[in-house]
Amino acid sequence: MALRNIRIEGDEILRKKCRKVEEIDDRILTLLDDMKETMYHANGIGLAAPQVGILKRVVVIDIGDDGPGFLELINPEIIQMDGLQTSTEGCLSVPGRYGDVPRPEKVVVSYVDRNGDGYEIIGEGLLATCLCHELDHLDGNLFVDRATKFYTKEELEKGE
Repeated sequence: MALRNIRIEGDEILRKKCRKVEEIDDRILTLLDDMKETMYHANGIGLAAPQVGILKRVVVIDIGDDGPGFLELINPEIIQMDGLQTSTEGCLSVPGRYGDVPRPEKVVVSYVDRNGDGYEIIGEGLLATCLCHELDHLDGNLFVDRATKFYTKEELEKGE
């Protein structure tokens, strides 16, 4: 496993649409392992392949104790959305900026795991937000495109 460089807003790769993974080979497995290590090292809760410069539909997520544990999603797709919530988001690719983003309260996402097995996951609350945020990356969208209000880290820490 290796740490990969996280691409920062302004890097054109973050605005490109990712390609579907056609074959789960050693390169994809290495990518998943590297993304996991990179996400944890950066103290993130999610990371999408374009954030490390790879235009493939691959995402890793771990929202912590309130979640299902570490998730690897290949070719994820939202197949159902319900409700509406607004939460404050940040992004490893947009350091120091945070914003209120409206997202579905609940989503159902289909995906394939590293073994090629298909699954669906139901995400509610923070997991729904994280799934939507990371899947947006796969289509070249950043949270700043959807935010209705922005904050600095200092404003968040002060509770403004």
